[in-house]
Amino acid sequence: TGAPPPLELAPAKATDSKKNNSKSKQKIIVLLDLAKLETVKTRRGTFELLNCDDHRDLCRKHKKNPAEYRPDICHQELLALIDSPLNKAGHLQVYIKTQKNVLIEVHPSIRIPRTYKRFSGLIVQLLHKMKIKASNDGGTALMKVIKNPFSQYLPAGTHCYGMSCKGTLYSPYALARALVPEDPYSLADGVPPVCFVIGAMATGSIDHNDHPYIEKMISISDYPLSGAAAIARILSGIEQHWGIV
Repeated sequence: TGAPPPLELAPAKATDSKKNNSKSKQKIIVLLDLAKLETVKTRRGTFELLNCDDHRDLCRKHKKNPAEYRPDICHQELLALIDSPLNKAGHLQVYIKTQKNVLIEVHPSIRIPRTYKRFSGLIVQLLHKMKIKASNDGGTALMKVIKNPFSQYLPAGTHCYGMSCKGTLYSPYALARALVPEDPYSLADGVPPVCFVIGAMATGSIDHNDHPYIEKMISISDYPLSGAAAIARILSGIEQHWGIV
């Protein structure tokens, strides 16, 4: 497949002094949990991201359920997050935790590859080299493997919520009004940020025992949604709440 093309930082938009003050800007923290991101060595000696379409026979050979190997779910969720107006306004921080307990930090200015094939090559490179650097900004780390536990990266007082179809039901705007700080520039005033833990797996659910800091399980719809659809609803409510268009 060859190496993925080099990544670049997205250009920053000019903003007024208040909006450009990183010390006051609230961040919505998102953890994509239990992402199925594993590499496999092919007969050609190259490495690929294990997935249910290309490696079904290999999964069965090793007595693994092919249906569980859906790295495309993480790809879809990252696109929904990084492409959002909330992220472009500088109010989002994304982490990924794989089912193999690898914790990844995602730079807000990364440009996620549009196609799964390029995304796959990027993740293989990340898991083997532990870091992906920008080609146009002096080597800024766009994605990097960081030390566990995830909780050490949560600012003091962070309110953390897990997503579950069995959780307390909110509409997107009601969720934002109930759980998200009123002022998007209140971090310097001591108002703690909010974190959402969202599943990135094909089957199963978030285990509260893995995340004892979760205060409450919440739901965003009466209907089962894909992770990307749930993310879009959550972020749209927060964007409306904060006046981000």
